[in-house]
Amino acid sequence: MNRLENKVAIITGGNSGIGEACALLFAKEGAKVVITARREAQLEEVAAKVREAGGDVLAVRTDISNSEDVKKMIDKTIEAYGKLDIIINNAGVLEEGLLPIDRVKNEDMDYLMDINTKGTMNCMREASRLMLEQGSGSIVNVASVAGVAGNGGAAYVASKAAVVGVTRHTAMRCASKNVRCNVICPGNVITPMTMNLNPAALDPDMMGAMASHGDMRLPSCQAEDVANIALFLASDESRAVTGQTIVSDFGCTL
Repeated sequence: MNRLENKVAIITGGNSGIGEACALLFAKEGAKVVITARREAQLEEVAAKVREAGGDVLAVRTDISNSEDVKKMIDKTIEAYGKLDIIINNAGVLEEGLLPIDRVKNEDMDYLMDINTKGTMNCMREASRLMLEQGSGSIVNVASVAGVAGNGGAAYVASKAAVVGVTRHTAMRCASKNVRCNVICPGNVITPMTMNLNPAALDPDMMGAMASHGDMRLPSCQAEDVANIALFLASDESRAVTGQTIVSDFGCTL
């Protein structure tokens, strides 16, 4: 308990899944939590759960692919709490078919890059500016094992591999200022986003390749598994850890 006492944390994609799990856990550990997402009604439902559990939470509707929205989110955080110690860049999307490189669609590339890559970088840019100025902070990105092992649709893999790369860049840039940046790369996670995929729309060749290069018999992560890793990386317990990629997939891709 109280591992994040007196800390202020932004959690993007805080309306469900990993983001919701992080919001509840971080508030339980003493953080003042700012949750953001595009779907406002779901965001307010999570905020109500945090408050019912005794947490301090601010819900801010934000489209992370819009840089002005991100700036407003940061401004509202500072207005409410006066600082920013932690940002969990969790918001992200999947394309429907998990299409391989020879079938990838332009619209999928644009959609995933705008949110998964550019959106994450929008948040990292604004948070890092503030954290560098105050001389402390922890940036935790949520990417995917697909960005490390290539086991996903081409557009999704590219969008998440970019996050892995910019995490290392940011850690190097900010290390001298006591600002850390790490990335979690979960395997399959049981969340509304993954459960709502239409099996009939998935590319059979891509699914076959993934099955032959991973052990699909091993368990899937729960959102809480990822939230626990995020808590460690956000807390001072990991003060010596930066620029690291942590894969959480029960060994499926070893």
